[in-house]
Amino acid sequence: MSAKTSSQLAPKPNLLRVALVQQPCSADLADNMQRLCSHIREAAEKGAQLIVLQELHNTPYFCQTEMVDNFDLAETIPGPTTHTFCELAGQLGVVIVASLFEKRAAGLYHNTAVVIEKDGTIAGTYRKMHIPDDPAYYEKFYFTPGDLGFRPIPTSVGNLGVQVCWDQWYPEGARLMALHGADLLIYPTAIGFESTDTPDEQQRQRHAWQTVQRGHAVANGLPVVSVNRVGYEPDPSGQTNGIRFWGSSFACGPQGELLYEASATDEEVGLIDLDLARSEQVRRWWPFLRDRRIDAYDPILERFVDAE
Repeated sequence: MSAKTSSQLAPKPNLLRVALVQQPCSADLADNMQRLCSHIREAAEKGAQLIVLQELHNTPYFCQTEMVDNFDLAETIPGPTTHTFCELAGQLGVVIVASLFEKRAAGLYHNTAVVIEKDGTIAGTYRKMHIPDDPAYYEKFYFTPGDLGFRPIPTSVGNLGVQVCWDQWYPEGARLMALHGADLLIYPTAIGFESTDTPDEQQRQRHAWQTVQRGHAVANGLPVVSVNRVGYEPDPSGQTNGIRFWGSSFACGPQGELLYEASATDEEVGLIDLDLARSEQVRRWWPFLRDRRIDAYDPILERFVDAE
């Protein structure tokens, strides 16, 4: 595994160098963490200023089954993982977006993204708002829906509009992040194929996943960074054939232009230089925020609008 970059070692002036870290996860939690830390160091050595990790990166994707013992995997924030990453961020002078199974209180858990500032402090958190409940993705058993809203987290590298996985299918969250001043949209992710789907259907799903997020970039005039896990994880219950996570982590610009795409199968650290100032020009060309009909959107607050 080697890092891939679209530019030279040092980031250019006015550009933000972002690292996307995708990796498989095993039952060896210490090994998962060791590889994450190694990738973070590698990215920092290559000039990364912002490093984004995948969803629930410490463990296998335990939501394939509903097992009470899996709550033992949760941890508090601050806690062991944030302590490790805060120390590392402070040493390397980088901003890190991590993703944890948060224990908020006894019986109260969240799927939470944590943003760590380059001085080693916690800049903020985001709790996953949209919680799926599908075969092999039994997240409602584990996670309480987020209560922090769609608000960007201010950092030294910009206002980070962080959401998590299932959130990436919803244009409302992306729009609200944009309206609150996000400089870019970030999505830690864990999504993949079920083996009984046909190859064509598998690719339709993967392309839809990328297309909808590139649409958020276009609609809001913001870059998008999406980091997915990779590799095969069996279903411990044997009820399904497990999940083959499709990797394909990517970054796109504010017109949805694809700037970087990772392998669908390999552990990888990708680096891309983003021009955050370009959003200003794109929004001048395409003034979607100016032309929004905010006087006509009340029905969007309804679950469904029945025919009159």
